[in-house]
Amino acid sequence: MMTGMEENKQNKQNLQPVEEDTIDLVEILQKLWVKRKLILIITGAFLALGLVVALLTPNQYTASCTLVPQTGERRTGGSLSGLAAMAGISLGNMTSGEVLSPNVYPNIIKNVSFQKELLHARYTFPDVPEPITYYDYATDKQYQKFNLLAAIKKYTIGLPGVIIGAIKGKPEEGEGFDVEDTIPRLTYNEQKVAKGLYEFFSLELNDKQGYVQLSTTMRDPYLAAQITLKAQQLLQQYLTEFKLQKVRANLEFVEGSYQEARANFEAKQEELARFRDANVNLTSAMARTREEKLQSEYTLLLGVYTELAKQKEQAKIAVTETTPILTVIEPVVVPVEKSGPSRARMLIIYTFLGLIVGVGWVLGVPYVKEMLSKIK
Repeated sequence: MMTGMEENKQNKQNLQPVEEDTIDLVEILQKLWVKRKLILIITGAFLALGLVVALLTPNQYTASCTLVPQTGERRTGGSLSGLAAMAGISLGNMTSGEVLSPNVYPNIIKNVSFQKELLHARYTFPDVPEPITYYDYATDKQYQKFNLLAAIKKYTIGLPGVIIGAIKGKPEEGEGFDVEDTIPRLTYNEQKVAKGLYEFFSLELNDKQGYVQLSTTMRDPYLAAQITLKAQQLLQQYLTEFKLQKVRANLEFVEGSYQEARANFEAKQEELARFRDANVNLTSAMARTREEKLQSEYTLLLGVYTELAKQKEQAKIAVTETTPILTVIEPVVVPVEKSGPSRARMLIIYTFLGLIVGVGWVLGVPYVKEMLSKIK
């Protein structure tokens, strides 16, 4: 059993770490209070920097449109498939309403051809008298204006990237490609410009509500609306072209089946006519049975031939029809209200960052100096 003195000694040992922790916390608060002016100066400097950045950051405008894709499928065979099967003709699965799943739309907008068309389409830019391509605007020096904020970011936050890019160097535009090469590709400059554009351009899928939203955020609201509208038109164009490929393939299939049905029908028609000519005066049951069989086959092939003729005309019409794949629910409009930046949020972030740096400076510098002195 423990005596009273041993118990008191044990209690003091248990309380000692708590007292040390309390003393350390008090010491930290005292250090911060003594150096409060330095912390306030650093915080104020960051607040001033945040104010400068907030004032220099231009307004951003977002233009968007909401689209609903058509995902239904309509069969064109119907009851004709069973009738054709009885005649020994397979119509397959003829669908004229097949469309791409919306889940592949992000892959379409990243397609090389899509990017090239988006970059080399002509847009109206502020302070430019005539419409020019986005690629020319981004690469031609005569359209480039000095941006103080961009220059600060480039040579501060983006300095490592600038150094790495200078070390790697710029690859040659035609490196690794033959002159006669017809494979679609983006040049180095096109890749660079497209990467910058796609930072402001986005496609969002809403699977629950079943719509697609295209949006572009730019300094110029009219330019943002132009790029969004062009992206909408290109997406519609690519989806329609895919559907037309399926419809053209369906037309070729129907025409092949039509020619086969026509040949079978004409052959059966001639066979029935020859049998009747050869058996004009015969009244035997065998002859009548044979004629009835030929007549049934003739009627069946006539029905298939007639229906396929209708399907061929419908397939021709389907090719020439312009069927919208995307239904526009909310069209593109030129935005009036800015979507960013939130200058109040920027000031709060910079102020909080300054406070953290100030506290870290007060607590960290003495510790670093102490460590360096021990090393020496």
